[in-house]
Parts: sequence; structure tokens; C-alpha cells
Amino acid sequence: MAKLYFRYGAMNSGKSTALLQAAFNYEERGQRVLLAKPAIDTKGAAEVVSRLGVARTADFLIGAQADVEELFADVAGYVDHDALLESLDVPVAPVACLLIDEAQFLTPAQVDGLMRIATLRRVPVMCYGIRTDFRTRAFPGSARLLEIAHTLEELKTICRCGRKAMFNGRRVDGRFVFAGDQVAIDGLDVAYESLCPRCYLAESGGTLA
Repeated sequence: MAKLYFRYGAMNSGKSTALLQAAFNYEERGQRVLLAKPAIDTKGAAEVVSRLGVARTADFLIGAQADVEELFADVAGYVDHDALLESLDVPVAPVACLLIDEAQFLTPAQVDGLMRIATLRRVPVMCYGIRTDFRTRAFPGSARLLEIAHTLEELKTICRCGRKAMFNGRRVDGRFVFAGDQVAIDGLDVAYESLCPRCYLAESGGTLA
């Protein structure tokens, strides 16, 4: 049975790198994969970008109001997986896996759509993202994935002190901030640092913002 996977971790835990490695592994075996990410993630434009410097253009972007099932069907080039496999006139190879980067930015309805793709179309869906924002609050997409994904896997990274990092501290002009919009893409004006609970509390003045 195909499953919906959620592989999550703090910033710099290698999520995009793991996604690109998974895509490579499938393709090395002659299987077709599709890569997608939410359109709100403007870092790298239409590319999935690893901090190691590896990048690959996504097959499609998911807008805030988009129907992810329709997008998948359009790009995949088929509607019914079994019918495609049985056809003698196959226009495209069947999709072996759908890989989603920055899945925290999906809406709950889009996550439900990914569950239907995995369950009804029998295409594994692997989502990569972070659980919580810089205030330690869950992103809606991540919350829904934690609720319904078949399989949850934590990708670990370490804090500057050497402990396991769990939280994502936001820096603006080099200083940690604990108020603002939930979404601010890592770039010239905003940066993030993975922190363990102790270091997060030290920076926040003892509060979980």
C-alpha cells in the first residue's frame, strides 16, 4: 500500500537534501518521480534547493488555493493509475513517487488531497518540512500531516551548543525576534537558526513565544 510520509526536522536538518536524494534513488532505478513545492516558498524560485548547493526544478508549484489532486493529475499525465498500467498506448511512465518540499506551507485541504493521492491512486507521497514556526506554533500544513500521515520520521540536527535542535529561531538584522508574521522566507532580511529548547528559552527570555 502506498503511504503518505511526513519527514520533518528543524532548519538545517537536511530535508531538501534528503528529498533530492530520494528522487535520485528512484530515477537511478528507472522510475519516474514528480517534485513539487508550495508557491509561497520563493527561495530558489521554482527550484528545490539544498543548502549543500544541489538544486532541481520542481515539476509544479502549489498555489495557496490550488487543488493538489488536479495539479498532480495534470502533470502526471493520467487520471487512473491502473488504467495507465494496463494500456498498450502509454503516453508517460507511471509516477513512482510524489515528493513535496516545504510541506509546512500547504493548507490542511491540500494535505488531505495528498492522502487521497497516496491511498486512492496508490502513489507514495513523501512530504518534507518543519513542524513549527519561530514562535514554536505549528504550521497548518504540518499540523495536518502530523494528524493523518501514515508514517512520521524526524530528521535530526544539532543546536550551536551541541544538543538536539527542535526549534527555529528567527533573526532580523542579526537579532532574534519573537513576533511577526508566521511566514517570512529565509533570505537577505530574515535568517533562521536551529535551536535546542534551552538555547531558545535563553534567547526568548524564558518564554515559548
